[in-house]
Amino acid sequence: MFGKIPIFMIIQPRMRGFICLTAHPEGAAKNVKEQIEYIKGKGEVAGGPKKALIIGASTGFGLASRITAAYGSGASTVGVFFEKEPSEGKTASPGWYNSAAFETMAKADGLYAKSINGDAFSDEVKQQTIELIKKDLGQVDLVIYSLASPVRTNPRTGVTHRSVLKPIGDTYTNKTVDFHTGKVSEVSIAPANEEDIANTVAVMGGEDWKWWIEDLKKAGVLADNVLTLAYSYIGPELTEAVYRKGTIGRAKDDLEATAFSITDDLKDIGGKAYVSVNKALVTQASSAIPVIPLYISLLFKAMKEAGSHEGTIEQISRLFRERLYSGGEVQVDEKGRIRIDDWEMDPKIQDRVAELWKTADTDTLPELGDLKGYSHEFHKLFGFEMSDIDYNAEASEMVWVDSLR
Repeated sequence: MFGKIPIFMIIQPRMRGFICLTAHPEGAAKNVKEQIEYIKGKGEVAGGPKKALIIGASTGFGLASRITAAYGSGASTVGVFFEKEPSEGKTASPGWYNSAAFETMAKADGLYAKSINGDAFSDEVKQQTIELIKKDLGQVDLVIYSLASPVRTNPRTGVTHRSVLKPIGDTYTNKTVDFHTGKVSEVSIAPANEEDIANTVAVMGGEDWKWWIEDLKKAGVLADNVLTLAYSYIGPELTEAVYRKGTIGRAKDDLEATAFSITDDLKDIGGKAYVSVNKALVTQASSAIPVIPLYISLLFKAMKEAGSHEGTIEQISRLFRERLYSGGEVQVDEKGRIRIDDWEMDPKIQDRVAELWKTADTDTLPELGDLKGYSHEFHKLFGFEMSDIDYNAEASEMVWVDSLR
């Protein structure tokens, strides 16, 4: 990895609510390496992609998708993300360090990997991406859309939309947990108005995904039989008021409907668009949603007991191997969605979570749930709590993504 100035500092996690204000470059690199080793250990994804564009490539499902495409299929990858670069005395955002580590490792392993850092909602970044694909790859056969921004400026109207996490209809009251302290409390969330709903759909719905595919197709950089995929979540009845039946759910409905529209647009080149409904996992976004951290801590407990727990890379590996590139027709549910949340939604798992939920409080949660596991996964997002990293030693925050130097 590359540094402009050899600055060294002790980097520790600094928390503000559900956000960590610092990230550790060496910890991030270790996290990326572990995911790469997992995919290598699973062997080749037969029939997998050879040239992939990942929009939202720096963290979570997007990063796992990039790693799986590259190390499962030997794919050349272009990653698009919007991350904060480091400055003297200030760490970069975790996605910056993830991407720097991935590019360095991919290059060392003889894999093509370049990145574009900018607002993926903008026309400028779309055009920049198209030009890079034309120059280096010609076409791509897989496009992953995995953006998780809370804000979007529509390039055609100039209007900035901000998403909200609210129920629709009535005030929602239920239990939640502060995963830093373990305190379980009651939270009430006032319902959204129509403007809230419209703004959330504008940010998290399918419009931008569709515009990306339209621009890529018009430019001739989509290969015949291209696959494009966006990620969604449904979840159980326990969380539906704040999630699937709330503002986010309306956006996900729009995203899922967009898949059919995109498939129609790609018929002449044999392309298809899918939405994959994934498992609940610890992400920066999910940590911000009341109720969800408590649900996930109980879910982790139940799934670990059952031996069916998956992290992000395990989930995406199974998606590629058993759904997208299984050698037959892609299996979907009655609404045309890929369901890789099947292990989470197993009735036995959900019954167990519902049982735990009834008695979960501040005193009982350490035994009933896996709050330590939740907190550990959250810290890993920022490169902390990784084994074999000395967090009391100085590290250089000045790490740069190779293709963005």
